[in-house]
Amino acid sequence: MPDPRILKLAQIIVNHSTSIKKREIVVLRFDEDAKDLALEIYKLILKKDAEAILKPSIEGFDYAFYENAQESHLKKLMKVDMIRAKTADAWIYLSASRNRAELSNIDTKKVTMRAKANEPLNEEIEKKKWLVCEYPTNSWAQDAEMSLEELEDFVFSATNIDWKEQGKKQEKLKHILGKGKAVRITAKDTDITFSIRGRKAISGDGKDNMPDGEVFISPVEDSANGYITFSYPAIMKGKEVHNIKLEFSKGEVIDFSATKNEDILKECLAIDKGAKRLGEFGIGMNPKITKFTKELLFDEKIIGTIHLALGAGFPESGGKNKSGIHWDMITDMRNNGKLYIDGKLIQKNGKFTFKL
Repeated sequence: MPDPRILKLAQIIVNHSTSIKKREIVVLRFDEDAKDLALEIYKLILKKDAEAILKPSIEGFDYAFYENAQESHLKKLMKVDMIRAKTADAWIYLSASRNRAELSNIDTKKVTMRAKANEPLNEEIEKKKWLVCEYPTNSWAQDAEMSLEELEDFVFSATNIDWKEQGKKQEKLKHILGKGKAVRITAKDTDITFSIRGRKAISGDGKDNMPDGEVFISPVEDSANGYITFSYPAIMKGKEVHNIKLEFSKGEVIDFSATKNEDILKECLAIDKGAKRLGEFGIGMNPKITKFTKELLFDEKIIGTIHLALGAGFPESGGKNKSGIHWDMITDMRNNGKLYIDGKLIQKNGKFTFKL
C-alpha cells in the first residue's frame, strides 16, 4: 500500500497544480528515487483519459553529458525536445537526486552554455501547464541535517496543504505588490531600493512549484540601487557560495563579494548582460517551511524571508530581463528586517503588519 501522503500529493499535482484534462498530453519526467510518486501520478493521468510521455532520468547521465559533450552539443537545442514541448499540454518534473553534488566539478561555463541553448525550450514549456516538485532523498536529508524520515515529514507537511486556502491568504500581499511602485528592503548589511511600477504580482499557490507559497514580481530592470547581503548560501550546481553581498547602481551589479566560492559568483555575473540585473523579487509565505534545508524550491518559500534573483525575469510579470541564469538568493528578515512598499512598512522582523 503506497504511503497515503504520496497518494495525496499525486492528487494535488494532477488535479490542482496541472488540472489534467481528458486527451491532454503530459510529459512526466522523474528521477529514479521519485518513482513511487511518479507511478501514482501516471495512474491518475491514465484515469483522466489523458496521455503520458514518460521520461525517467537515471543518475550519472547528466554528469556523463557535461563531462563528454563537445561545444556543438552544449550550444545545440535538440529538435526532439522542442517537438515534445510544442506537442505537450503539461509538463511535470519530479526531482530526486541521489548525488546533489554530481555537477560540482563541471565547468560552470558548460552548464550556463547549455542553459543558454535551452532558453527557447524553456520559453515554450512555460507557455504550457508545468510543475516542478522536489522529492525527499538521502542525499538531501544529509544536506538538510535530518534523517530521511524527518525530511519526508517536512516535505509532505509543506506540500500536502489546502492550496486554495493558502492562495486566499496570499491575495492581499499580491494586491499590495501589484499596486506598488517602490520597494525598500533593510536588514543586516542591507539597504536596497528598486521599482516595481507597472509590473504584475504573481501568487505562487501550488500551480507551478511544489511546494509553493510565495508572492513574487519582476523589478524594473534599471531601478535597483543600494546593497544587500544574503543570509543563506546560494547554491550553484552543488557548490555553496556564502555571504554574498551585491551592490547595485541603476539596476546593475557594480560590486560583489562572497566569503566562499566567490569565483562562481564572478563567473555567473559574467555570463551575459542580464546576469547583473534583477529578474525577481519574492516573499516567502509557506507556513510549514521555517528552516533552511539547502533546497531552493523549499528555501525560497521560508516564511519570514525575501529573495532576489539575478538574471531572467518573468514575462508574465512584465519582466524584460533576459539571461542564461535565474539565480535566487535569500535574505532572512526575521532578525530586524524591514520591508517597505511605497514608504509604508508592510513587514517587520519577518511578520506582516497587516492581517492575511
